[in-house]
Amino acid sequence: MAHVLVTGGAGFIGSHLVERLLAMGERVSIIDDFNDYYDPSIKRRNIESALAHTACRLYENDIRDASALQAAWSREPVDIVVHLAARAGVRPSIAEPELYCEVNVTGTVRMLEAARKHGCQKFIFASSSSVYGNNRKTPFHEDDRVDHPISPYAATKKAGEELCHTYHKLYDIPMTCLRFFTVYGPRCRPDLAVSKFTRLVDEDKPIPMFGDGSMQRDFTYIDDIIDGVVRSIENCKDYHVYNLGESKPIVLRDMIATIGNALGKTPKIDPQPEQPGDVKVTYADVSRAREELGYDPTMPFAEGIERYVAWYRDVCVPTS
Repeated sequence: MAHVLVTGGAGFIGSHLVERLLAMGERVSIIDDFNDYYDPSIKRRNIESALAHTACRLYENDIRDASALQAAWSREPVDIVVHLAARAGVRPSIAEPELYCEVNVTGTVRMLEAARKHGCQKFIFASSSSVYGNNRKTPFHEDDRVDHPISPYAATKKAGEELCHTYHKLYDIPMTCLRFFTVYGPRCRPDLAVSKFTRLVDEDKPIPMFGDGSMQRDFTYIDDIIDGVVRSIENCKDYHVYNLGESKPIVLRDMIATIGNALGKTPKIDPQPEQPGDVKVTYADVSRAREELGYDPTMPFAEGIERYVAWYRDVCVPTS
């Protein structure tokens, strides 16, 4: 039974991963600072059931605080780190680039230093499809050049990958970097498009559609992502980068229509100009993850949206 430290473990992806690891019989520690990027009570709700488990422990710490990390590490040796904690979002990073660099770059260095000092056996880093920028070649492959990010958020994720590579070369720590492609599903962050659009359609409010609606995103259901993360933990060795996506891009207009169908309502569209930092398409080539990890995403988008809407109605809609 391994001891896995999950940073950002109270968040959308993190809380699902924590539950999966506990179900597998692992011991899990969560580090989360419950910052105000969105309502902290949402994150506390995410991990209520996990914290009832005797094998789960929570540390309310900031990953930039080296002394706090030391305290968490000293209580029990950590075998595996899954570093999910980050300031997320392309558009907010343009407004607050210094904060994004502090959390996503300095915080990652703090985690890598702790892993080095305490003999961590495996380190999994959550990167992002945003590192590809406006890559003209599709689908995106891990060997594509990613030298031209178009947002501070994307630049910090690219920096995180490079730091992981550096620590692997210097200290021989097995490292895996996972490029997530537009994750959605139950517990989806309130700022993400699927979450925000579902609420707006349900409340009969207009949806701000940026650009002409032809933007494409490789929406990936949370269960598929968690399966990929678990497989990356099991197969972590040397230094590797993997795309975790569905490999089936969805056009923005179709995404909105699918949400409307699941809710039984007609979306109201509010056309808006394109936003700085937004890429036109994300499209994952997952052949490497299939071959080397056994990753096999299976959730059809319409069914995934139906599952999300069912969760939304059960958890997020006030009862009268």
